[in-house]
Amino acid sequence: MHIYIHIPFCTSKCPYCAFGSHTDKFNLVKKYFQALHFEIKDFLEKNSGEISTLFIGGGTPSSVNSHFYAEIFNLLKPHFSSQYEATTEANPNSATLAWLEAIREFGINRVSFGAQSFNEQKLKFLGRNHSAKDTFNAVKNAKIAGFDNINIDLIYSTKFDTKAMLEFELENIAKLSVPHISAYSLTLEENTPFSGKKSYKKDSIRLDEFLFSHLLELGFNQYEISNFSKNSFLCKHNLAYWEQKNYAGFGAYAVGFKDCARFYSPKSVEAYIKNPLLKTRESIDKNALRFEHIFLGARCKIGINAKFLNQNELKNAQTLAQNGKLKLENSIFYNPNFALADEIALFITSQI
Repeated sequence: MHIYIHIPFCTSKCPYCAFGSHTDKFNLVKKYFQALHFEIKDFLEKNSGEISTLFIGGGTPSSVNSHFYAEIFNLLKPHFSSQYEATTEANPNSATLAWLEAIREFGINRVSFGAQSFNEQKLKFLGRNHSAKDTFNAVKNAKIAGFDNINIDLIYSTKFDTKAMLEFELENIAKLSVPHISAYSLTLEENTPFSGKKSYKKDSIRLDEFLFSHLLELGFNQYEISNFSKNSFLCKHNLAYWEQKNYAGFGAYAVGFKDCARFYSPKSVEAYIKNPLLKTRESIDKNALRFEHIFLGARCKIGINAKFLNQNELKNAQTLAQNGKLKLENSIFYNPNFALADEIALFITSQI
């Protein structure tokens, strides 16, 4: 089974962030983790099977004292498979050596740092409350704590990004010696301070391709439009999402998926604490799931399985393959250029 746990607490709110998180509700941390414990315990009592992947996101999981996680892992750890992957997100300024050592002891074996940039001006623009030095210290401490599976998040396509800026980011990434990079194009999400501020964003296919190609030169293979991995350090949890596998979501704002339906937790910390088992169910028809498979498959290495395509979609996919835009192997269409993922998916699903 695959599990996501949401921690909705942050020491500061980034102006581009649309995720469910709060800077003013740390007084509810104890009650929130009691509710999490109740929900997870109830789930494990009703569901059998080993936990293949776990992902703790937020919010900022490292903004919460590690001792709050202890009872959660007392429940989870006995169910981990022999080859499990357990990830936590963390901010460079709050993931202290003591915090990292504690969660490593609990069973976390992968950590993802929200670095976003190594340029101080760009970090300030993004509302980050850490420095580039903090990122280097956090990675050093993670390695001391016993982590070898470390991810760094990077944001590009901001108004600051030029070839010189990306070269600077890449130079610092190389110095860190980590096996995974997640590079996200800045999104101007609705209901955030960045919403509608088009001057904050710079779209450039040329710069995107420059970043991607130089990450490849550093040994990072692109296996999804935003994810790059050395060797076998792909994020197994993300792959489960893209393969449309069932997963459980715990905590406020969390989402789960099972058998053609999504399950939404309350979008309020207080409401979740009041009723941790409350879920809103959304049925998803097979056509919608097929469209999701096409769009997800075009974005990553799993590809698009021909058996999910209707006659028109299959014809369109074959046309793309004949023109070198897709590769067909064993009835699966693979996209060799993730920068064109959305265009490819739209062409396949078009009624031309």
